[in-house]
Amino acid sequence: MAKTNIVTGLDVGSGTIKLVSGFKKLSSSQPNKTREEEENIEILTKVKEVSFGVRRGIVVDVNKVSKIIAYLVEKSQEDCGKQIKEVIASVGGSHIFSRNCHGLVSVSRADQKISEEDIDRVLQAAQTFSLPSNKEILDVLPKEFIVDGEGGVKDPLGMQGIRLEVDAVAIVGFSPYLKNSEQAILNAGITRIINLVPNPLASARAVLTSREKELGVILLDIGAGTTNLAVFKEGNLIHLAILPIGSGHITNDIAVCLKTDIDTAEKIKLQFGACFQEKKNKKKTRKKEQIKIKGERPEESLTFTPKTLSQIIGARVEEILGEAQKELKKLGKIELPGGVVLTGGGAKMPKLKDFCKKYLKLPSRLGTPRGFSPQIDDPAFSTACGLVLEGLDSIEEESPSRIKGVWNQLKKLLREFVP
Repeated sequence: MAKTNIVTGLDVGSGTIKLVSGFKKLSSSQPNKTREEEENIEILTKVKEVSFGVRRGIVVDVNKVSKIIAYLVEKSQEDCGKQIKEVIASVGGSHIFSRNCHGLVSVSRADQKISEEDIDRVLQAAQTFSLPSNKEILDVLPKEFIVDGEGGVKDPLGMQGIRLEVDAVAIVGFSPYLKNSEQAILNAGITRIINLVPNPLASARAVLTSREKELGVILLDIGAGTTNLAVFKEGNLIHLAILPIGSGHITNDIAVCLKTDIDTAEKIKLQFGACFQEKKNKKKTRKKEQIKIKGERPEESLTFTPKTLSQIIGARVEEILGEAQKELKKLGKIELPGGVVLTGGGAKMPKLKDFCKKYLKLPSRLGTPRGFSPQIDDPAFSTACGLVLEGLDSIEEESPSRIKGVWNQLKKLLREFVP
């Protein structure tokens, strides 16, 4: 089978930089299967490296990041035997935010049927709002279309009407930081960046189901330097935010409070960490439980209780969820039966799901990439896998539009010769 339409996703994170290449295997579509179940993505290569030059999701040292990306590209090319010259990349940092916007146009055709051109024009009209200097629009995502005052329209193409409106969400970022991301990738030998996709949207594409998005769901992608939040309702994005706090801050807290180095603190977090301590029978636990970590020298050894560790971790997790709750309050009263889906490297922390469920009073689950072969159970790769899916989606959307574009050109030529 020919491995066509290979897409490479590049996730530039604060803790690690990840690169995933994959392609969609041909399979016969079954009517009872959902889109997620039909996705059959073959992974060609999956690599990661410790990140340097990225702070809280923002590229602050272009040269350092470029060297890491170049190393990952070279390693991936050796693994899969394919040249990697273009990528679809993530972009992060709390400079990225969402803003509600509205567009209105008159339907252009004489027969009053809404065309693709009208839809493009109304989305362009939605982008005509003032922005501070050095800010730019990354994308505009429609929430609903309104035809002659009647709202709730998902796809107005072919409908009849005089006036077309759209309520949308614009995603905005700080231009210099976006330029840094682009420059770091291009300096690594990549010739083309297909698109820059905000982290929360890429992760959502990989871990959320269509049903969850329809019912109403919150995505919380906990990375090392930031926590990405995206809220979906009725199938559409309604809010997006990137919080400048992540699991790396928990590691720092452990290092400071237990007076140890960062590497040891990270090991303690992953091996013994928990957001809260379960209540035990007092009769059985008269003697305080203690955890001992042996160092290379006796003075480097650590002794602490699980309760102390859970208090350190719990305080920071509560802060992350508190910031997420503030973002949710901006939406007013809204029902989200899909609950919270936790993903990202920080979501691997023990008991986080239960803590989140209790704090936000919503159902909670761990989200990992869906539809990949071999299966990826690591939530840290959600953004990179989501980028691959976004890239494959864009290829599928472009193919019919290109055919249609050629057909339209032919029709124009025929009109010139046919009286």
